[in-house]
Amino acid sequence: MSRNVNPNFHPMQRAREYTRAVTAAKLDRMFAHPLIGNLGEGHRDAVTCSAVSRKSLLPLVSGSADGCVRLWDLATRTSLAEISAHKRNITAVTFDRAGQHFFSCSDDGTLQRWSLHANDTNEEGRSVHTPLQTFRCPGSFKSMDHSWKEDYFATASDEAVQIWSTERTTALQTHKQLWGSHDTVTVVRWHPVESHLLANCSADRGIGLHDTRTAKALKKTILRMKSNDLQWNPMEPMNFCVANEDYKAYLFDMRKLDQPLKLYDGHASAIMSLSWSPTGREFVTGSYDRTIRIFPMNDGKAREVYHTKRMQRVFCVNYTADNKYIISGSDDSNLRLWKARASEKLGQLTTREEASQLYRSTLIKRHEHMPEVHKIYKSRKVPKTITKQTAQARVQKDSADRKQANRIKYDRKGEYKFESVKRKAVVKEIE
Repeated sequence: MSRNVNPNFHPMQRAREYTRAVTAAKLDRMFAHPLIGNLGEGHRDAVTCSAVSRKSLLPLVSGSADGCVRLWDLATRTSLAEISAHKRNITAVTFDRAGQHFFSCSDDGTLQRWSLHANDTNEEGRSVHTPLQTFRCPGSFKSMDHSWKEDYFATASDEAVQIWSTERTTALQTHKQLWGSHDTVTVVRWHPVESHLLANCSADRGIGLHDTRTAKALKKTILRMKSNDLQWNPMEPMNFCVANEDYKAYLFDMRKLDQPLKLYDGHASAIMSLSWSPTGREFVTGSYDRTIRIFPMNDGKAREVYHTKRMQRVFCVNYTADNKYIISGSDDSNLRLWKARASEKLGQLTTREEASQLYRSTLIKRHEHMPEVHKIYKSRKVPKTITKQTAQARVQKDSADRKQANRIKYDRKGEYKFESVKRKAVVKEIE
């Protein structure tokens, strides 16, 4: 059939398209059911850490405050094994680069290497997991991460960063008093591409980079508050994002640490964990305010806010390797599985459904700046306590900005100057 595209013959075309965009935004919110369910019955204590394999979709390892490690099958959401790994709180778990073994470290000063499959039998003849190797340090392990390319792993402990190999029981390198500081290193992360580069967060509010080839510190920047997590962007590895205690996340370029590239705000309490999507275009954060938020990399506001009535403080979040699901572990001892896109249908789509979804998403993207579409598509309901805390924080920010503006306006000596929010985030930079 031929169609005359002359706009004179279709005077109501824009109005019809706008009406369809409003309807598409309403349908998107109607079908938004992000929570898929819990993983089994969870742990017996608070979930403190979790890790997904870099090579496959299914393996998930989680650690709790009672020293127990669990292996999970994400397809069936069931527990495959429960391991009494440590005597105290487990601070970190991670997979090796091949995805066949995983490591767990604890406050009791031990680090253990495990196999994904049972490697021993007990007195009753049942298959059990036993540690393949055990590593010890004088203090307590705070964090760990395995190299993306080599068979090395790094740990963060009291006042030191250590490099280990599975071929030795003692550390290959020990970096003490980095930049002359005696503060505890709380987070350590290997660079995805440069296998000799490490990034860490310390208790003195610092973020630092150092080179394992020369065993020297490279750069360090001091923020206003302490950072709880650090993750490299997998697609743009020159950038990394930190989760901070001041309710914000900061995107930094490792070549220029004097100010962040981007600020992400919206949380009403400290951000405890952060995880990038495999595409590198967005990341998810878990916070002390009992919510999970998904931030696009180029937008400072969250596109999604996930929460439930029973979910407590979120300590760990992870993206799955297929970019479709998010796993969160919280203080209520539960692990929850969420959809990365709240209104996405699970399962196979027909050709007609795919075309319909593509048409609706294109309509929303084209008209999202319009008032009605923007109000429906962007608004999210959050708990009342978070609404109150956000309103109070907005009043405090407006008051501080007004006070600073008055100081600059009536300053005769020129002592006060305007500082951007990005400049205020960094206290000083150390070379």
